[in-house]
Amino acid sequence: MLELGVIADDLTGGVKVASLLEAAGVRCPLVTSVAALDALNDDVQAVVVGRRLLSLPANRAVADAMQSAEALLAKGAKQIYYKYSALFSSTARGNIGPVAEALKNVTGAKHVLFCPARPDRNATVYQGRLFLGRQLLHETPRRHDPVTPMTNANLVEVLQSQSRLEVGLLDHRTMRAGKAACESYLAEEGARGLSFFIVDVVDAADLAQVAALARNIGLVTGSDDLPVALARHWPVPGSSREPPPWPVPEPGTVAVIAGSCTPKTARQLARFEARHPVYRIDLADAAEDGGLIDRVSDWARDRLANGALAVATTADAQGVSRAHAELGRDGASALADRLLGTVARRLAALGIAKFVIAGGETSGAVMDALGVDRVDVAGYDELEGGLCRTVGENTFSLILKAGSAGQDDFMKLAVARLEGEAAALAGVDR
Repeated sequence: MLELGVIADDLTGGVKVASLLEAAGVRCPLVTSVAALDALNDDVQAVVVGRRLLSLPANRAVADAMQSAEALLAKGAKQIYYKYSALFSSTARGNIGPVAEALKNVTGAKHVLFCPARPDRNATVYQGRLFLGRQLLHETPRRHDPVTPMTNANLVEVLQSQSRLEVGLLDHRTMRAGKAACESYLAEEGARGLSFFIVDVVDAADLAQVAALARNIGLVTGSDDLPVALARHWPVPGSSREPPPWPVPEPGTVAVIAGSCTPKTARQLARFEARHPVYRIDLADAAEDGGLIDRVSDWARDRLANGALAVATTADAQGVSRAHAELGRDGASALADRLLGTVARRLAALGIAKFVIAGGETSGAVMDALGVDRVDVAGYDELEGGLCRTVGENTFSLILKAGSAGQDDFMKLAVARLEGEAAALAGVDR
């Protein structure tokens, strides 16, 4: 029985949810298309549909999410989970509000809980405000994100600006009063016309309370951790299955594909570059460079025998500003995805079958370019849930990384894992 169908707004977030469920004993593959749902095995309790909804125009994101939800319901999914970032990442035009409205309609849910908090990662919500540690969201570097700048920590206001439905707050005092008090409050506010509720969550007990409240709701929304809490309420709960051992990858070169321009990815790539070659693509120049892909392919071919390499559009703030000035924000993002997807396809043609991919949108572009529509996912570990392998004839081993994820030595750790170097893993400098 398919207990949970997760619709993730980007690939890295989707694979992280799948990895957390796998670590909890829940069989949970990830697919990137509704067609791939037809090949699911009978032992699957949950499945993640990893899509690229985050930066699409709202109408396209809604249509895409609706297609996924209808396919999941047709497969017998008892509950739909709309997964977005713990940072509530969205553009000024959406898409969390419009997608949630559409999913509410297709599932028939009376009200919808919004739970982006990840207390164990210091992402908490109190009085409707999102905190990262002690900082409000808009005080963090996320306010400068090139695609989804987050300039308001008040999630009630953020969601209301995207929604036609009225947004309320299930505050911490009500949460701590117990399940019955929460249900009474939701019913009272629902009678007044509210149907969307940001939920205050500051610790694991609050997260468990949300899972108990959401047990019989057709649609729930949130970030990475809530699905594991939901699984504890299933007839056959999570932890009922021992995850199989993960196979050691075959020999071969590892390629890093980096599209994220977050400071964290920039630091990780710089540390990687101290030991390995990196081909850096300047987006502002690349638009008019018809021979770029051939040069990248030739450059990689000459270095295949020497170990891991990287191709990146990652840039500092000045480089991002220049690309946006030349191409526009959306144009720069689209060009980066198109170039890196094509590069990945060329690298695969050279025999590379192991990739570390930095950036949620980049991950989607690369998987599309490689023709990957289903992966098995390893349990959550020091790679923060990104390790997966393809299912089918074309075998790829992949590590997908969100732009802001991982320590500064992440690339070294990821390459070592894909090279099967257990000794190197044990010796990674912290």
